[in-house]
Amino acid sequence: MKKENAEISCPIFQKQEPVIKYITDKINQAKGVLEKARFAEELQKEVDVLLSCPDYDKGKLDCNSCQFIAKLRKKTVDLIIKAKKTGIV
Repeated sequence: MKKENAEISCPIFQKQEPVIKYITDKINQAKGVLEKARFAEELQKEVDVLLSCPDYDKGKLDCNSCQFIAKLRKKTVDLIIKAKKTGIV
């Protein structure tokens, strides 16, 4: 089955996406919750760049897609950080 890649044509997204993917890979490779949380905190900063985009236009599909993806990533980051605070291994 062929995987289709949807492109979001936004210079801010294009700049942030490789950084976000790199940190996400680091989270996935991390062994413990403390290490995952450290990377999650880095990811949170990068995702916040997208969520606070000065060029956001709610009428653009690319902007809506970017915000949707960023919000999902933020939820993931929040769960990892919460797991660290509660001591879940």
